[in-house]
Amino acid sequence: MSGPRYELIADIGGTNARFALVDADAPTPEIVHAQSLPNVQYASLQHAARHYLDTVGVQPRRAAIAVASPVDADEIRLTNRAWSFSRSELRDSLGLDELLLLNDFGAVAWAVPALQPRDCIALHGPPGAPLRGPVTVLGPGTGLGVAMLTGSESRGWQVVETEGGHVTYAPIGDEEQRIARWLTAHHGRASNERVLCGKGLSHVDAVLRDATHAESGQVDSLREPAEVVALALEGRDVAARRALARFCAVLGSVAGDAALIHGARTVMIAGGIVPRFVPFLRSSAFRERFLAKGRFAAYLESVAIQVITHSHPGLLGAAVALRQALPKEAE
Repeated sequence: MSGPRYELIADIGGTNARFALVDADAPTPEIVHAQSLPNVQYASLQHAARHYLDTVGVQPRRAAIAVASPVDADEIRLTNRAWSFSRSELRDSLGLDELLLLNDFGAVAWAVPALQPRDCIALHGPPGAPLRGPVTVLGPGTGLGVAMLTGSESRGWQVVETEGGHVTYAPIGDEEQRIARWLTAHHGRASNERVLCGKGLSHVDAVLRDATHAESGQVDSLREPAEVVALALEGRDVAARRALARFCAVLGSVAGDAALIHGARTVMIAGGIVPRFVPFLRSSAFRERFLAKGRFAAYLESVAIQVITHSHPGLLGAAVALRQALPKEAE
């Protein structure tokens, strides 16, 4: 390949490693040559990244890589994948001059101001309305990501990376208490991420299908999250619909809590799970639980809520962040 000066962008989750290139000289970031590689096929992030670069035949000098973990140290360990690396060694092994590392949902937050109306579905509030900050960005995938976007179009935007997905789960009602007891028995504590992720949906489904085993800390016959979603949407499997409905209700509670903590005027829901069942989410108890905050229900009434449907928001956000954090030298 020749021509454009390409930069590497990547979004590394617990299940897949997504890579792409972006033209350093284009007026706005345009993602090209995007590939998604299954993490299980590679021993490390370095191996996956090198495979991608060898495949596209490009040697970039700059890169922005978003990873599902905190990025405040030289040694990085992914939260939901047994990969670790040193940022300096990764930079050198990939032949880079500059490497920017971001939290994966920090990257999604960077993408929000660059999204087009076609990239989102409005759950509450007028579609296409101007973005109002602060913005809470959260969503379930392999884990539960949470970030905050502050500022405005006129003043500029800034991202606050967080590990908000790991706060303690606050169950409401008997079903959720049962889920919390099972999670605590298996993991020592119940966090929001343990419920609001792909594996969490599988566990919710199994716990609610077998209350007796759940009480004893034993759950078998786990179904894959994609199977639970598919069965729930088909409408014939009552247990699957019950599990997905509970998942949506908990997501509403957590989104409302995050919006209060951030003082958010907008909530953006991302991740690989929710875009698959937006109509189901809309008809679920999500909105009711989002607003169920006592004296602050009226405050949350005016918060806009959207689901991000862009195919690669993490890659887009990495490209945006790379331009802001590592500006190109003047020609």
